Amino acid sequence: MSNNISLIIAREYTTRVKKKSFIILTLLLPIMMTALIVLPVLLVMQSEKRQTANILVVDDTDIFINAFEETENTAFSYRSGDIQQLKKEAFDSGEYDCVFHILDNSNGLKSNLYYTEKLPSSLQGNLESQMNEIFFDKILQDSLHIEPTRFEKLQELTKVDVTTVQVDDSGKERENIAEMNEMIGFICGFLIYMVIIIFASQVLRGVLEEKTNRIVEVLISTVKPIQLLIGKIVGIALVGITQFVIWIVLTMAILGGIQLVAPNLFQGDTATEMVAETADAQTIDASTEAALNIFQRINDYFPVSFTEIILSFFFFFIVGYLIYASLYAATGSVVDNESDSQQYTMPVTIPMILAIVLVPTISSNPSGQLAFWFSMIPLTSPVAMMVRLPAGVPLWQLLTSMALALLFLVFCIWFAAKVYRVGILMYGKKPSWKEIFRWLRKA
Repeated sequence: MSNNISLIIAREYTTRVKKKSFIILTLLLPIMMTALIVLPVLLVMQSEKRQTANILVVDDTDIFINAFEETENTAFSYRSGDIQQLKKEAFDSGEYDCVFHILDNSNGLKSNLYYTEKLPSSLQGNLESQMNEIFFDKILQDSLHIEPTRFEKLQELTKVDVTTVQVDDSGKERENIAEMNEMIGFICGFLIYMVIIIFASQVLRGVLEEKTNRIVEVLISTVKPIQLLIGKIVGIALVGITQFVIWIVLTMAILGGIQLVAPNLFQGDTATEMVAETADAQTIDASTEAALNIFQRINDYFPVSFTEIILSFFFFFIVGYLIYASLYAATGSVVDNESDSQQYTMPVTIPMILAIVLVPTISSNPSGQLAFWFSMIPLTSPVAMMVRLPAGVPLWQLLTSMALALLFLVFCIWFAAKVYRVGILMYGKKPSWKEIFRWLRKA
């Protein structure tokens, strides 16, 4: 029996990994994933390297003359006079990128920013921020007779900083960054949903193809239906695991190659400031910055270890896949075409779809009742538990979810074996639910 199963597994595995679609997708996806990681960085770096924006300030209020602070990307010049004439001269000469006109208005400060080419999106916010600060300082001095430096000192003394620190069962404390937890949870949940549905659907299509082509009749003459079922499910599972491992290895290899070719790609002042602010780190010198590596710091950011996340992902991927593959295989055995299979697959697919729809709710409140129960129900736990895990899940809840998933998997295999044994040789008739449950009572 074991020899027959191994032969079927080998057949399913080699048939699929030799397909052009498998090879193309396996090689193409790491390139796409790398592009999604690298391109935003390159775009940000390109935007940071843009030439300095020369701004001509025309201030009708005389409040902001020589008051704006210049940066690496902005330079200010000040003139007064007719705005229409100044705009014409500025743009005709090409000396200025934009003209910033501050109007003298009794109802409050109003201003217009004129430009000919698209400006950085941060420029408007920078100007507004500086104007608010300058005008606020003037009100402090003129109306309240308070020096801005004294007010800044008072603000610094009264500044409140709240840091969220999670304490686990052993008493270990770890700073919790909710936004990063939600992002990683969403990625894990969506990814596990995609791989489970994709590879489980391959089982369904494989069973349907063999049944409609009558190949199954030849196979059943030499092997038992249960052997064929197990071989098909395990073979496609190995295809999925192989593809997933190759994706990870190739993506890491491509990123590593990029980092070797361009070692400063993921470094710079912006990256350093983000890490220092996020991790509440001390000043990062040049040597520390050169050694900066997200994988060395990732465990500091999560209430659970990155290894635990990876192991849990593989567990819920394998068990979730086996559950849905078993049910999809049973579905494929009782119908003659893929359109008819929707009637039987929809009831078991809806819970997974619902879990994906509720990912934002689960990630925003991973300890809530909705998140808890969805992570316990086997049909939704692969997605819900992976969404919750980066924020920290009590060990007993994780183990309970895994145990329930395994028990439900045993039931699904038993159910699929009963249905598959009878349905695989039925043609031209779509059985009712009542008839399917009658098959379960047969020996």
